[in-house]
Parts: sequence; C-alpha cells; structure tokens
Amino acid sequence: MITFNGKRNHELSVGKDVTFVAKVDSSQLSRKPALKWLKGKWLDLASKAGKHIQFKESYDRNTKVHMSLIKVVDADAGGYRCEVTSKDKSYSCTFEVSVQGRSGRRHLITLFGDADEDAGELDFSVLLKKRNKKKLEGPKEEVDVWEILKAAKPCDYEKIAFQYGITDLRGMLTRLKKMKAESKKSDAFLKKLDAAYSADKGKTIHLSVELADPTATVKWLKNGQEIKPSAKYVFESVGNKRSLTINKCSLSDDAAYECQVEEEKCFTEVFVKEPPVTITKQLEDVHTVVGEKVEFEVEVSEEGANVKWMKDGVELNRDTAGSRYRFKKDGRRHILIINEATKEDIGTYYAFTNGGESQAELEVEDKELEILQSIADLTVKASEQAVFKCEVSDENVTGKWFKDGVEVQASERIRISHIGRNHKLTIDEVVASDAGDYTFVPDGYALTLSAKLNFLEIKIEYVPIEEPPKIHIDTSGCGNQNTITVVAGNKLRVDVEITGEPAPVTCWTKGDQVRTQRKNETVISEAEGRVRVEKEQTLSSFVIEGAEMEDEGFYTITVTNPVGEDKAEIYIKVVDVPNSPENVKCTSVGEDSATITWDPPSFDGGVPIKGYLMERKKVGTARWTKLNFDVYESNTYEAKKMIEGVLYEMRVFAVNSIGVSQPSSDSKPFMPIAPTSEPTRLVVEDVTDTTCALKWRPPERIGAGGIDGYIIEYCKEGGKEKPTIELGTPRDSQVKGLPVGEKMLFRVTAINIAGRSPPATLSQNPKIRLPRNLRSKLIKLVGEKVNLVIPFQGKPRPVVTWFKDNVLMEDKSVGTRTSEVDTILFIRSAERRHSGKFTLSVQVEDMSECADIHIQVVERPGPPINVHVTDVWGFNASLEWKPPKDDGNCEIIGYTIQKCDKKSTEWFTVYEHNRRPSCTVSDLIMGNEYSFRVFSENICGLSNDPGISKNSAVITKTGLMYNPKLFKEVGMNHSPKFIAPLLDRSVIAGYNTAISCAVRGYPKPKIIWMKNNITIEGDPKFLMQNNQGVLTLNIRKPGLFDGGRYSCRAVNDLGEDQVECKLEVRGTQVFMKVLKMQLALNLNPITCQVKL
Repeated sequence: MITFNGKRNHELSVGKDVTFVAKVDSSQLSRKPALKWLKGKWLDLASKAGKHIQFKESYDRNTKVHMSLIKVVDADAGGYRCEVTSKDKSYSCTFEVSVQGRSGRRHLITLFGDADEDAGELDFSVLLKKRNKKKLEGPKEEVDVWEILKAAKPCDYEKIAFQYGITDLRGMLTRLKKMKAESKKSDAFLKKLDAAYSADKGKTIHLSVELADPTATVKWLKNGQEIKPSAKYVFESVGNKRSLTINKCSLSDDAAYECQVEEEKCFTEVFVKEPPVTITKQLEDVHTVVGEKVEFEVEVSEEGANVKWMKDGVELNRDTAGSRYRFKKDGRRHILIINEATKEDIGTYYAFTNGGESQAELEVEDKELEILQSIADLTVKASEQAVFKCEVSDENVTGKWFKDGVEVQASERIRISHIGRNHKLTIDEVVASDAGDYTFVPDGYALTLSAKLNFLEIKIEYVPIEEPPKIHIDTSGCGNQNTITVVAGNKLRVDVEITGEPAPVTCWTKGDQVRTQRKNETVISEAEGRVRVEKEQTLSSFVIEGAEMEDEGFYTITVTNPVGEDKAEIYIKVVDVPNSPENVKCTSVGEDSATITWDPPSFDGGVPIKGYLMERKKVGTARWTKLNFDVYESNTYEAKKMIEGVLYEMRVFAVNSIGVSQPSSDSKPFMPIAPTSEPTRLVVEDVTDTTCALKWRPPERIGAGGIDGYIIEYCKEGGKEKPTIELGTPRDSQVKGLPVGEKMLFRVTAINIAGRSPPATLSQNPKIRLPRNLRSKLIKLVGEKVNLVIPFQGKPRPVVTWFKDNVLMEDKSVGTRTSEVDTILFIRSAERRHSGKFTLSVQVEDMSECADIHIQVVERPGPPINVHVTDVWGFNASLEWKPPKDDGNCEIIGYTIQKCDKKSTEWFTVYEHNRRPSCTVSDLIMGNEYSFRVFSENICGLSNDPGISKNSAVITKTGLMYNPKLFKEVGMNHSPKFIAPLLDRSVIAGYNTAISCAVRGYPKPKIIWMKNNITIEGDPKFLMQNNQGVLTLNIRKPGLFDGGRYSCRAVNDLGEDQVECKLEVRGTQVFMKVLKMQLALNLNPITCQVKL
C-alpha cells in the first residue's frame, strides 16, 4: 500500500526546488518491492535522473521514496505516478503538478496534451535556443482557440494550429472530436480500462475497472470470446473493483479485451513484446579423429527458440542431413551431434537465431594406431618354438610379417595368426636359417615393429688348448668403425661374441676417437647401473638403460688372454626430438589471412629437421586448431580461413625423423584485418577556374577496420608530383588552388588501421553485372511481357549496343533504353520469333565487355496427328499416333490419352505423361464401342485441341458375332427456360442478402447477371453461384445505392430466356445520421456497424 504526503494537486513556482515523499507499507512483504516514478503514461523518470531530478530511497519495512525537482521549469507540469511492484501485484499513486508563471501559449499546448490518454507528453525544451526577448507591444485580447476550430473547416486546422503554436495535432483533433460528439458518461463504470497495456513475453498483466454497482456481474472477453477462469486467467473482486490478471503472457495473449457489465462495455488492447533470441554461449572449434562422436553446443537466451544449423552455407535439417546428423534440445542448449565423424565433415558450421549467429570449424584427421604390446627379441635353441607376439589398439587392422626385408609366408612349420587385437608369428622346430631380424608392418600405417631372433647352436668341436682372443663384430659398414643409432630415452643393448682359449678378459672403455693418444678414457665396470656390461661365457653385452645425449661417443672393447689381445671400436649416436621453434611472430595480416614466421630450433635432435606443424586458437579459448597435417618445410606460413576482426594466437612444432617437438611459445595476439576496397562512384560535381568539387560513395567492402578517412591525390596529366590532401568530410571534398586551363587527374584512397585501399579514379573499365536469373535460359510464354534490367558500370559513359543472333538488332518490336548505370530491354508482347540469343556490348574507349542472354518464347503445342486404333484383342486396344507438327517451340514431354464409351459419351483419362507415341488401353468392357483422343503436353501444359482417333474399337464376345441395331438418338437439346423466377425483395442496409432462381437447358447455358441492364463483372461485392441449375447472386453488406432492378439472362445456341426482380434497400435512422455527419464534417468515410 502507498501513502503520499501532501496534496494530490500541487502548484509550483518557476525556479523553486520541491521534494515529493511517498511511503510504502511493506510490512507484509518478504522482500523489498520494486519502485518506479513515472510522468504521464509511459515516461520512466529514472532515465532522466541527474542534476534536475534526484531520487532517494530508505528501506526499513516502511519504505520512504523521495523525488526532488531542482529549479522547477515549465516542462515539469503534468501528471505523475509512483508505481510499486511486488511479485505479481502492482500499486500506484497519482498526483498533478502545475507551474505558475508559465506563458499562455505554453498553457495552451499542455491543454492539448491532456486531450487523449494515448497522446504522449512532448518536451521540446531541449531543442530551443536562447534568443533575445522582444519588448511587449501591449496587452492582447485573449482568443478562445476552440471556438475558432469549431467554426473552421477541416482543411484549415493545420494553419490555425501553426498560428497559435499547437504542436500536438493528434491531441488537438481527438479533443475537438470529443467536444463535437459530447459523449454520454458511463453509468456502469466509475473507472474504465486504459486504452492499451503492454508487457514483455512471460510477464504478468493486470487489467482493472471500478463499477458503480458493487453487486453487478462482470464478463471478460478476448477478441469477442468470453474468458473462463483458469490458472492463466485469474479474476478478482474487491468491493467495486474488478480485475483480470494474465499470468505468463505469450504471443497469443496479444489481443483486444473487453469488460462487459450488462449492456455497457469498455475496451482495451494488450501488446506482448517478444525479445529477440540471442546466443549466450558461442560455438567452439572441434578437432577430432575419424570415427569419433562430435558435438557442437550453443546456448541461447530463451527456451523453445528456433535455431538453424548450416554447414558451409548449406542448411542442415532432419530431411537433408540423414542419419549422420542429430539435433538435440535441452532447455536453452541446442546441440548438433555427428555420430561418426569422417573427413567429409570438415568445414565451418553455423548456428543462426533471429538475434545473433555463431560459427566454429571442424577438423578431422586419421586415427593414430597405438601399440599396446611390442614384439621382443628371442634367443632359442635348435628344435625349440619361437613365438613373436604384438598387440595394437584397433582389432580391424591387418598386417604383414617380414624377415630381413622379405615377407614371411605361412607353411606347416610357420604359422601366422590374427585374433582380435593380437598378431602372432609362430615358428616350430627352429633351425639356424630362421635367425634374423623380424618386422611386423600394419597395413595402412607408417609404423613398424622389429625384433631379433637369435639362434643358439650347441657345437662340440675339438680346438687347440690355446687360441688368441677374437672379437666377432662386423665393422665393414663404415670403414673401420661401426655406428649404432639409438633414440634418447630408449634402451640400447650391444651383444659382441668373443672367442679364445683360455677365456679372455673383456674391458669396455669410452674415450676419444684418436687412436694414438687416448684422453679422458672411462672404464665401464660390470656393476649394476644405467650403463653397465653383462658377461656370459662367449658373449659380452654393453647395455644403456634410458639413453641420454651425454652417452654419445666412441666406445672400445678390449679382450686379452695370455696368447694375445684384440680390440674393436663402436660409435654410439644418440638422437632425440628437436627443441621448440623460436621467435614465432606475425609479420603481416590480410582480410582473412595472416603470415607467420619463426626461427629454426636451437637443437635439431641430431637428425635433420623435416618440417613444421602449425596450430592456432582464438584469444580467450583453450582449443587449438591444426592448420596442416603434412609437414611444412619453410619457415614462413600463410594461415587462411580466419575471421576478420577476431584476435588469434599461433604456435609451431618442429618435426624430425624421431618425432614432434614441444610447442613453441604462443605468438603475440594478432587480428586479421584488411584495407577497404576502393571508393565507388567517384564523380566531378562542380568545376571552376581554380577549384574542383569531387564526390564519391563509401567502398563496397569496409570490413572490421572501418574507415578513418580519405586521401585525394591529383596531378597534371603527364606530371610526376602528386600532392596529397587529407579530408575531414566523409564523401566529398573541394580541391582548391588548381592551375587554370590544365587537365588534371584525380584519384581517391580510403584509409583505415590496415593501410590504404586501392585508389578510385575517374575512369572505370566497363563491367556488366548480369542478374543471376539471366545467366541461364529465360523462358517466357507467348503474349507475356519481357522487361530485362541489366546494370553496368564504366567511365566515361559507355556506349551500349544490342545484338540478336550476332546481328545488330533492328527489330522495332523490341525496345531498349539506356541510362548511365543500366540498360533495359523490353518486349510488350512476346512472340516466338523473339526467341534467340541477345548480346549486350558495353564499350568505353578501346575497352569492351559482352554478355549473352538466351530467351525462349514458348506456347502450348498442337494436337497429335494420325491417331488411330491399330489392333483390338480381348478387352484391349492398341493406339498409335504421330507427334504434333507444332511443338510450341519446346520439347514434348508426354501425352494424355482419354477414352469415350459411345453410350455415355463421357471422356475418361487413361494415361497421363505417356512418353511414347503409342499405348495399349486395357480393361475395356465387352459389348461397348470406344473412341480415343490424345493431348500433347510440353512445359506450358496440354494442347488446346486433342487428336481424335479416326476409327473406333468394338469389344465383342469371344466366339460370337455381335450385330448391333441402329441406335436412334433422342434429341436432348432445348433452349434455356427459367423454372423458378426471381422474387422482389426488401432488405436492410448493411446485412448480407441473396436472390435466387432456377433454369434448365441443354447445352448448358451461359448465365449473365445484370443490374439496371448493366452486366455485373469483376465486382468483389457480388458472388455468383450455379449449383445444378440453381442460380444465386450473393450481395455483401448492401448499401442504399445497391437497390434497383436485377435481372438474370441464360443463353445457349438454341435461344435465351430472362427473369428480373426489384431489390429495395432500406436504411436505419442511425445509419442515415452517421452518413449525414460524415458529409457535414467532410471527413474520410467511416465504416460503422449498426446494431438494430
């Protein structure tokens, strides 16, 4: 509840300060209510808060709201309202403010502001400029403007309003109309509904009235239909107040509402506004592999909103997308689901609403194969079994086994198996020839798994008791040294076979390559550790667990016994993935592209760099998108398909034969942006002795960088210096100080943050902008109008020439008109001779451009010829015919065949769109004789006349000869005759009426309705109907002028007959009074509904 301190009507003085206080009783409320100060009907004063209007609010279960007006001015006069809203309830308190010391003219304007509750209050004080006050010439006699307006003609209203300073013409006319009408005050309503209510979709609206009789019954109607109480429509009755509450407004609630008490009604209109649907959560780029599930999710501002999905400009829906795409809605979330992604799904996906759009890119690459279990080296003895086994991530992947580079073939001793994800090679009864390197290669992947089979052969030999030591190692591959390459982090094992008696002593050392002088040699012991030596009877193994870069170098093995000594040298090379590229930066940008450069990595991993991989992402997101799948060799890359005006970051990976490096540091954010296109329509507007005025239009493509300004360059023809002028005006400029009598050249360039655009010059190459519908053949019907508008450009004004079939067009029935920017070709009535190729040539000096337009004028074809029955058997008949002589200037697309039984003489369609010039008609009735006719068809439709068969088909009973008797036709033809006449009628104006009669005649007669002996044609007021000979003329809401004599005439080839009647239209007193009032006020006609 609101209580307002002070009076409801306040008189204020100009220049004084005033404060209004409203108290709100919120003791029964659970939370603080919402308060508004309003002026007039709609103006929310919160938007005007500032130095002149100030607001203050205190909340202590008895809220006090203060509104202060500082230095009151004339514009502060009017009606004010304090409105309080809590949940679904609303209360308001009104008061009036008048300002003393205002001028009489200002007072007159505010009177008009009160004329209508729909008329908003206008405040033009901010548009007024200070001026010197004129001296008062003396007191003038006050004039009553309303008396002047009552006596004046309507055509003089605007002149009188201008003379007396009236700006609200709508309020003036409404009040003048009310003064003339002097409407009767309502007896049933103390307070009626407002003229209109408005609310946002989903909000609540309250409609309330006050009645003179608290016991009266109230009906609420919506669009003329009574409203029943429900959860949506809530009726309330408190004393003499009646209210209607509409909960959760929807668009269907936007309608006209009425409150009815007995015979009296009051009206209002409810407007429901639907806010545009915006995207609150944007789409994100997706990078996945083949076969994975992909989801694009977007979140909108409202539930139940329509979202349109598109891929590369093609709309996706349930009909076109098939089973590969699914659309899901979950509240405000809309999801596009791709069940199994393929490379065909790569592209840009869009989500559109009526208030926004979002886009994202989908990248799909081949699925990598993972090795779950690799094959291991084996050492077996003779006749034992050797099994190589590996496991991969995809059970559908097949592969091949190789031994020393040669494919292994299955046999009785060698078995190859593939079960699920496991691949196995089994060798039974191993022999010495089975030793070697075995490799498994998966089909379709650049991946190999290798292992070695060592054959342990036991030999019993008789050897001398003493034998010098010998190292069995092959060093012929690299001269006198053997190089072994290992990847950093992997395990290295070098097995060296040693012979000698007695058993030699082995020593491994790491040192310099120079043999004559060893420095920094390190002896490797046989202890446990990352680098160690393992020794067997005739085998010495050098092992490195997790190779590091420091392990690279020359290693020497020395074996000694009392008989002698032997040495061998091995070079171990450790390789790794390279370091990250350095100094990644953007050097230049374009409209949808950017050029990125970087420096090679400081360390290449010991092997040459093969190339680089690039990724990019939008600033503010965490998803990186791959730009290339094959390695890129250069250090400069141009990234494309970027969005102009969006910040991006990039990073680079280095690739060598070992693998991919860690990503580089992110580049500095950059934004793709491009200069605008050249300014358009550069023309010389005016030329004087020393000045030249230029004018142009903005560029066609501006982009996200906008336009910062323009630059004009000019020089003498043949000169080299080009002075530059920077402009302040956007689309025109005047160049001053030009030499008299010289021929000058001008060009204009647009500037934005990306640089200068291409210049626009006064000369322009000819270019024809052929509309899309004219790029294919244009088909027109005979008699139709042809009007082709073809724009072009070129400076100076081009010379336009038309040709038909490569010959200069001289046909007078084809007209052309040409302006500076387009040319028009028109044919008032197209004929078939107008078909052909029309060529448009546009020439500027020695440059020209041509465009061809193909026009085909078509019409309905002629009838087929030589239609005849070729054979009759059983209940079937065979027909043949020849194509029509005239095909209507287009291809015949089919024929329509009809049959007729001579007993009934009615035609029935047998076939439609028959392509061949022959057919077989089946299911004919025995004992009947049939005739046939054929229509030809093209793109215009069926031929006007059919081709009728020359002979007929008689269906006789098999084995019997039917001799039909001569049939004597009964004459059914007779002239028209009315069997029920028209009757005179007297009707009331404004109510639909109809007059009827009945006629018979054969052939079916033509019916003509007449009013006062004038034929009724094309008038929508009259509706003529014919139902089995019963004729009806419906007249919609007849007026006094529709009275007269109506007649109906029936005509056929055998004669005619006619009946007539008199129709009298009577008016009512109310109708005549309204008509006289319209004529007296000289106003536009008013449509009235007269209630009797």
